[in-house]
Amino acid sequence: MTHRVGIGYDIHRLEPGNGIFVGGVQIPCEYRVIAHSDGDVLLHALCDALLGAVGAGDIGEHFPDTDEAHRGRDSRTFLQAVLALPALKPWRVTNLDSNIIAQVPRLGPYKLPIRQLLAEMLFLPLGRVGVKARTNEGLDAVGEKRAIQAQVVVLLEPIR
Repeated sequence: MTHRVGIGYDIHRLEPGNGIFVGGVQIPCEYRVIAHSDGDVLLHALCDALLGAVGAGDIGEHFPDTDEAHRGRDSRTFLQAVLALPALKPWRVTNLDSNIIAQVPRLGPYKLPIRQLLAEMLFLPLGRVGVKARTNEGLDAVGEKRAIQAQVVVLLEPIR
């Protein structure tokens, strides 16, 4: 096989608070994510996309929310652990595309810093990392400011 594709998705509830993490970047706002770890929906979806591309399960299998070691954990460490898995060793990320769906906070000013951090963590040129911010036009839990979600697609190629 010459390439592999993975898709990831995550959603977390929001409540009043003092900020969230998206793509490893701290975003000051009047909300916080309800989660066992830091609740970074983008990094969680990215981990699932990578794991799915190599048939290695999902983030819940590798980092269960029943394990107290993961309480409040920085999701960048999840991504580092996933990238270090033997199943991913023969592969490298070619590109990544993502959607962050959130009515709040407004993510436009944070897209570039998120892209830069992801490019650095994945050893990619910036032009191979797509980060798009969307709202849900006031519809469903996301649109009602009760949740945030992310979708990620990755393309892997073998390391020669």
